[in-house]
Amino acid sequence: MNRQDCEALDRADPLAHKRQAFSIPDGLVYLDGNSLGVLPAHVPERLRQVAEMQWGRDLISSWNLHGWVDLPRVVGNRIARLIGAPPDSVIAGDTISVNLFKLLGAAAKLSPARRVILSDSGNFPSDLYVAQGLRDLLEDGYELRVVAPEEVEGAIDESLLLIMLTEVDYRTARRHDMAALTRAAHAKGALTIWDLAHSAGALPVDLAGTGADFAVGCSYKYLNGGPGAPAFLYVRPALQDLVQPPLAGWFGHEAPFAFDLDYRPAPGILRNQCGTQPILSLAALDAALDVWEDVDMAALRAKSEALCGLFIALAEQRCSAFGVRLAGPRDMAARGSHVSLHHAEGYAVMQALIAARVIGDFRAPDMMRFGFTPLYTRFTDVWDAVDRMHDILAGRGWDDERFRARKAVT
Repeated sequence: MNRQDCEALDRADPLAHKRQAFSIPDGLVYLDGNSLGVLPAHVPERLRQVAEMQWGRDLISSWNLHGWVDLPRVVGNRIARLIGAPPDSVIAGDTISVNLFKLLGAAAKLSPARRVILSDSGNFPSDLYVAQGLRDLLEDGYELRVVAPEEVEGAIDESLLLIMLTEVDYRTARRHDMAALTRAAHAKGALTIWDLAHSAGALPVDLAGTGADFAVGCSYKYLNGGPGAPAFLYVRPALQDLVQPPLAGWFGHEAPFAFDLDYRPAPGILRNQCGTQPILSLAALDAALDVWEDVDMAALRAKSEALCGLFIALAEQRCSAFGVRLAGPRDMAARGSHVSLHHAEGYAVMQALIAARVIGDFRAPDMMRFGFTPLYTRFTDVWDAVDRMHDILAGRGWDDERFRARKAVT
């Protein structure tokens, strides 16, 4: 495999035309879309229209005139198609952490006799923090039980309130079997909450088909909604009118503008709204989702596997002699759409790569992480990234104090 072979793969790529829909700086190899997706080219104009015409001209009438009030549901339905969810089962808004707290609290009310939340040590720490916070708030014998990722299925028993898992490990890209673990949980009477932060927009998800009870996810990674873009939550339709949200805000009320002093939950997914949502951010996300309208998720996954597989092969072929080794599974079916590599000087190597205009990120203690976003990542990007990494490692270009100085965001 050489760069010319990668150019041929790009020419044959059925998703190659999608790159034109994004604003990507010339000469930049951007492999961090699993942390922050790039800007869809048409989003600034949409934001300009919303700011100048809707907010600037029509002001508060825009809640009705331009459908601001419906944006969380409208955007939620657009996301639903990408995660295998039925209409009106997804609502956009808030953050993953806030949405996770809502769903954990709601699950506790659904199964009040159960007290154990099961998660794994590969989960995103923020999810564990939220569960710890709810446990400490409720106090009444609640327990967060954390096991190794490969031990989850064996730890499912009748004591569980629910399993709370991130489908794709944020560090290693190890992918849980959502269908199998959901079946195992249900067989013991437990509920499931899935975090789709590294799944939505990266690979096909089938919430309805797997029978998942709840899910949360963010939109600023593979969905390209922008920094801090609204998150989303999913509730299985059969549970929607049973859920009692612990954060009962006015937009989740049955009649928000009746201004009743007592809370009455809205029907269905709408009750999971809380306060007023950020309209400019929702409008940006709504526009960003336009690029997904004609995307076949099977084709997306095929390219994801091809990009990751090529990167692993080239990195091992050209960089293993310099201390690089693969993190996570080798089997493409068992991983998400990013690849992490161990290296003793991983932080410094990544900073040197960034200086060489290859953008990835670093996860402690020693992982260099590279995201492969099939809508705009090219096979030549894979070649160029490994080529520059090889040169940095071979020449010890990372061995500089300026590359070892830790920044606030890694």
